[in-house]
Parts: sequence; structure tokens; C-alpha cells
Amino acid sequence: MKTPLAAALGSLMLAAGTLLGAPAADAQAAAYPTTPFDVAFGASYLRGTLTWYDRSVAADGTLRAAGCHRARFGVYGASGEELGVWSTGTKCNGTYPFKSQIPANAPGGAAYVRVCLDDVNAHSSKCVRYNRP
Repeated sequence: MKTPLAAALGSLMLAAGTLLGAPAADAQAAAYPTTPFDVAFGASYLRGTLTWYDRSVAADGTLRAAGCHRARFGVYGASGEELGVWSTGTKCNGTYPFKSQIPANAPGGAAYVRVCLDDVNAHSSKCVRYNRP
């Protein structure tokens, strides 16, 4: 005949063994969506990747400037309001890497990003809209 203490200890051991044998929960969070971008004007271009976070968008890429240009990123909400903007400085005759986090601090975050290749006077040579996937 088992004592109540022995029965309780046996049940506890059985429960512990079940928990230890269970597969671990997936600790890796789901990846954030990404969108490649490519904006070219003549021999100049912007190429890279946008990463869509909940309240920001990361832009990681390269500016190739033939002459003088800058990269400009405008982040917009679903109603079309601008949530954030970021640009490189003016770069001339070379290839320049960039990486930035652009705020999109609104419910739902960014709906789209407008990626522009601007000239030396900050006039847009070419812009392309990229929607959140």
C-alpha cells in the first residue's frame, strides 16, 4: 500500500517527465516582411531592401551617383499622411552604402514607402512607390 506522500511524489515525477519530454516552443519570432527596391535614372541608381516593422521601416542599400544625387525615403500611412522621411546627404561620383530606420509611428504602421533619387538641388529625378506586402 502506497502512502499519500509516495503517491503524490509519483504523480509529480510523472508530470515532470511529461513536460521535459515535450518539444520546446519555437523561440524564433516570425520574420518581418521585406521588399526589394530598385530606382534608376541614367547611370545613377538606388538598390536595396525595405524591411517593414510595426512602427518603422528599415532601408538598407546602395546609392550609385553618376554626378551628384541623394537617396530620399518617405514613409506614408494608409490615409496618405507622411509618417517619416529620411535621406542621405548629397553624394557625388561614387557608390555609397546606407542603412536607416525611418519612423512610422501610427496605428498599422507604414502602408507604403516612396523611394526617390534626387538631384543636387533636391528635385526628384525619379520616384517609385513600394507598398507594404
